[in-house]
Amino acid sequence: MTIRPIRFFHRGRVVEIAQPAPTRTVLEWLREDQRCTGTKEGCAEGDCGACTVVVGELDTQGALQLKPVNACIQFLPTLDGKALFTVEDVKQGAALHPVQQAMVQCHGSQCGFCTPGFVMSMWAGYERHQAAGTVPTRQQLADDLSGNLCRCTGYKPILDAGQRMFELPAVRLDAAPVREALAALAGDPPLATPGFHAPRTLAGFAALREAKPEARVLAGSTDIGLWVTKQFRDLGELIFIGEVAELKRIAIDGDTLRIGAGASLESAWQALAAEWPGLRDVWLRFASLPIRQAGTMGGNVANGSPIGDSAPVLMALGARIVLRRGERQREMPLAEFYVDYMKNGLEPGEFVEALAVPLDTAQQLRAYKISKRFDCDISAVCAGLSIVLEGEHVARVRFAFGGMAATVKHAARAEAAVLGQPWTEATLDAAVAALAQDFQPLSDMRASAAYRLQVAQNLLRRFWLETRPVDPLPEHAVSVFARAEA
Repeated sequence: MTIRPIRFFHRGRVVEIAQPAPTRTVLEWLREDQRCTGTKEGCAEGDCGACTVVVGELDTQGALQLKPVNACIQFLPTLDGKALFTVEDVKQGAALHPVQQAMVQCHGSQCGFCTPGFVMSMWAGYERHQAAGTVPTRQQLADDLSGNLCRCTGYKPILDAGQRMFELPAVRLDAAPVREALAALAGDPPLATPGFHAPRTLAGFAALREAKPEARVLAGSTDIGLWVTKQFRDLGELIFIGEVAELKRIAIDGDTLRIGAGASLESAWQALAAEWPGLRDVWLRFASLPIRQAGTMGGNVANGSPIGDSAPVLMALGARIVLRRGERQREMPLAEFYVDYMKNGLEPGEFVEALAVPLDTAQQLRAYKISKRFDCDISAVCAGLSIVLEGEHVARVRFAFGGMAATVKHAARAEAAVLGQPWTEATLDAAVAALAQDFQPLSDMRASAAYRLQVAQNLLRRFWLETRPVDPLPEHAVSVFARAEA
């Protein structure tokens, strides 16, 4: 690939940057080089949302899609061919934008440090709903703002502002010049700059990965970004997966849902929840919208963290992981992919190509996430539980847990205690007892070992209550939100 500058649309024009450091963050470039200091640095790990910016891309129909992301952990070269919007871009002319005006009217800002991030998340939602001709509910606004933290004003006046902004005279982004610029940038050759490669085809990516097995695959940098901002690590050469359209594809192939490794977490969870609506709660509680827009499910799985929320759910679904090295492809059950703490079965030069999830309509599936904070928090325990009943007997079962061991794994003894047995409370009690033999969890800052085991056992009991053959509890009976609305 030919070395060329990074090119992206920012503040009404195409910006060119020659050979930046591959891990220079968007936030550093904005504040230090462009003096766009409206975007703030808070946590430097994608948690507080003070650095939220909006990235624009053209979809396959040529429409402009706007996504809020965390500038503090996004690497500058990943902006190539895209549009970058910051809080400086929201106001058009002398008047405040409805998002800003609503924040003023509803007293949604106090110290103001977090306000630019809130404004950008709200602006992205405003544009999305204006384009669709819809108005969000208060809960939808809260979901959109799950990645933005405020310690002063509190969320009520900010949510009030989120509703008020749709009552003010509409102001829309003039998307035509942005679309024109991005269409022109699409004609550039694939990006190659020292230490950073962004191939655009699956074959090209596979060949480069095979030729450079020592290089690191970069997806959304929602994990790798922290290695730079918190650990100050030198990452070496990076191969970016985010420009390979084939790896972003999500499709149903016969009786299998295939999720490309480059598909965003938001798109992947949306596809899973479309098939299994009970996954919606875990989807919305997985990190925050900016993290889900940037990160990928393939990256979350390849990362191998024992507290990653994708793996327990995918294991419960019986997912298989598709691996590729050059032209060679192989598949294995996801449960066999993890070999030890943060270690997986990838060979040198190999990468995750896709996740294959069987569309098993006979199973009853539940997923539960336990964390100290409801939104945007790391799990103490995450459970994916699936069962297939024939009459009142268990024909198939998969119990998978995260946060309970060095890897996400099946509760093999608990599964054995259930399989072939009548799905009764006595069988449940046997599974609960067996769970203590499956896992000997650790104590850490998120939870003690005793708490984790008790929670996991309680989640099994909740699962039985929801799936027992006689008088199973309906969804509204186990939902805090449904009970509050009753």
